[in-house]
Amino acid sequence: MIEINATILAQILNFLILVVILRAVAYKPVARLLQQRSDKIRDTLDKAEADRKAAEQTLAQYKNQLSDAHKKAQEIVDKANLTARQEHDSAVAETRREIERMKLTAQAEIENERNRAFDEMKSQIISLSLAAAGKIVSKNIDTKENDKLVNEFIAGLNKNMFADLK
Repeated sequence: MIEINATILAQILNFLILVVILRAVAYKPVARLLQQRSDKIRDTLDKAEADRKAAEQTLAQYKNQLSDAHKKAQEIVDKANLTARQEHDSAVAETRREIERMKLTAQAEIENERNRAFDEMKSQIISLSLAAAGKIVSKNIDTKENDKLVNEFIAGLNKNMFADLK
């Protein structure tokens, strides 16, 4: 059996004192150090999680801002295209109006030239008629002679008219 003597009791007592001293001197500081380290790691992980969430929110905000910027850029491009189209259409319309105005001016000039040519031809016909009438009156001859002079006058008139029209 086991004998309990003073040496064993002293060893047990020494062991218990050693445990108490080690617990006071070593275990509690080591446990406290491990707890502090555990708390520090937990705080770092919590901070990392908070930073990750903040980064995700910032990323979402940047994506929204980028999306808004793309929309605004597209609106600006669309507006520029619309303005360019309107300016183009306006320029085309102005060109068409200018062409129409030039056409009307040219038609008026042609009409004026035609009227002037007609008036000139009319004055030449009148002068030729007066010349023919003067010849008829100065020659006061018979009907045959009058018919011959009238035919000559008409032939001369035709030559002059066609020469003026060319």
